Formats: sequence, structure tokens, C-alpha cells
Amino acid sequence: MLLGTNLGDKKKNLVTAKEFIKAEIGKILQESNILENKAEDFTSNNLFLNQKIEILTQLNPFELLFTIKGIENKIGRVYSTPLQNEIHTDRLIDIDILNFNKISINCKSLTIPHKQIYTREFVKSLFFY
Repeated sequence: MLLGTNLGDKKKNLVTAKEFIKAEIGKILQESNILENKAEDFTSNNLFLNQKIEILTQLNPFELLFTIKGIENKIGRVYSTPLQNEIHTDRLIDIDILNFNKISINCKSLTIPHKQIYTREFVKSLFFY
């Protein structure tokens, strides 16, 4: 999973997300370094903190997605309209499923593996210890 935040107390947002993940999704097996980086694919003056985590869960990919969206909502994520010609906005928390075992899913609500694995340089710079 990929955690990202560029609003509010960013370190606290990551900690809070991981607490919810442990309580509602499953065990966190590994945590990567935390990387500070500029926003990609949209205009923002706020730097991001990003981190990858590996989890163990009994949820299927669609249950996982549903639970993630609930966690984002509990933390306070608001989906706002992006600027013209942009697809993203600032956010308190963003939680993405990067991989799920070795399965592939490509539907309207969920794509696994997540395209960011291949397109975002910062994702490639996050390593598990």
C-alpha cells in the first residue's frame, strides 16, 4: 500500500492511517522510509510525505478498497474538484493499493497493480528495511 499526505500535520496523518489500518485491515509487516516530495500531476505548494507499507489481511481486494475509503473518510479526506486539466488535488490522506499478492485486476473501481508503481519516481524511491 502507498500512503500519501500533503495537508495538515503530515507525520500525524501517516501515523493515524497506520493505526486505522492495523485496527481495521490487518497486520503491518513492513514499513518503508518516508519520502518528502513535490506533487505530481497537479499544482500544489504543499510537499507530500509518502510511505509504502506491506500488510497481511484477510480481506479480498474489493473489501480492502472499501475499508481504505472508510479510513480516508475518518481521517478527514475531502474529494474536491481539481483545477482544469488536472486530475488530483491536495489531500489529508491518500491510501492506494499498489499490489495484492500476485493478482491483476483492471476494472472501473480498482486497478492492481497500481499504475503509480511504474509512473511515479517517488514510489520507486521507497524501500522496505
